[in-house]
Amino acid sequence: MWRSLSALGLALALSATPANAACDVTGAKIEEAIAAKGELRADANAQLVRDLRTLRDAAIVLDTYKFPGECEVLLGIAKSLLSNPGKTIEQGGDTDEDKAESLIEAREPKDAAGTPKAK
Repeated sequence: MWRSLSALGLALALSATPANAACDVTGAKIEEAIAAKGELRADANAQLVRDLRTLRDAAIVLDTYKFPGECEVLLGIAKSLLSNPGKTIEQGGDTDEDKAESLIEAREPKDAAGTPKAK
């Protein structure tokens, strides 16, 4: 009887453990998947490769700050994009220049007043 109660207690303890397990960025093998896809080695697809690596790096940051669920979401997005590179390449490529300029400006470090820092 005590064995079954101990086993039940152990099972409950393990199932009640919060989902704080680390996000498995290494296990996602994003870089290996990029290398395995021939179409991603073409110069025309360099932006997609940069975007995939940015998603991977963002997942690492989220995992570092203890956001494993969000980390897994980003890895899922990267894996989805990698699963069909041809479709991803077709659907990508926003050519709105104003949007691109505003995104480039948003990436620049700013001082407390909101003006871009000198390089």
